[in-house]
Amino acid sequence: MKKSIVAVCVALACAAGTAQAYEAGDIVLRVGVVNVNPQGDGALDEALDVDDNTQLGINLTYMFTDTLGVGVLGATPFEHDITLNGDKIATTKHLPPTVTLQYHFNTGTAFHPYAGLGFNYTFFFDEDLKADAVGDDLELDPSFGFAAELGMDYSIDDNWGVGASLFYADIDTDAEVDGADLDTVEIDPLVILISGSYKF
Repeated sequence: MKKSIVAVCVALACAAGTAQAYEAGDIVLRVGVVNVNPQGDGALDEALDVDDNTQLGINLTYMFTDTLGVGVLGATPFEHDITLNGDKIATTKHLPPTVTLQYHFNTGTAFHPYAGLGFNYTFFFDEDLKADAVGDDLELDPSFGFAAELGMDYSIDDNWGVGASLFYADIDTDAEVDGADLDTVEIDPLVILISGSYKF
């Protein structure tokens, strides 16, 4: 009797694992909160700094095989304070769409770990210098760079799930004030997404 119960449990676990594994053609939509936390600095003796910001994040994965997928990370516009020697001198908004080629590990369970490599494109807008800052007009150039991702989904059932992912993006921007070069700002953020998900 005990052997039969064990056999049934193993069979159910295997069936659940098979049903929950991602397959070619699946689309996984993740929606949650995403935090961009800059890790880099400028060349001005590390005196130029950019603070973190949290927004609504969306991450979409399309599986073109059972293990390989392409992911796109987007979000509502981030807004950051820029400080020099601890004093706020400007604000800026930006959008950092990120595309990665993902490898999904089939664990045979409800856990779906994955890793990805790709690129990030960040463009800045609504740059605003404080009235008593170093000039009148601030411009931040767009950035194109490498991106890496580690993530995990947990399936609650065949469609719904929860998850988390961590991104690193190489974001460098040249800052200009009144047309003159000010500094190259190495933002290089860690990006954390905590999300709920739905598999189509």
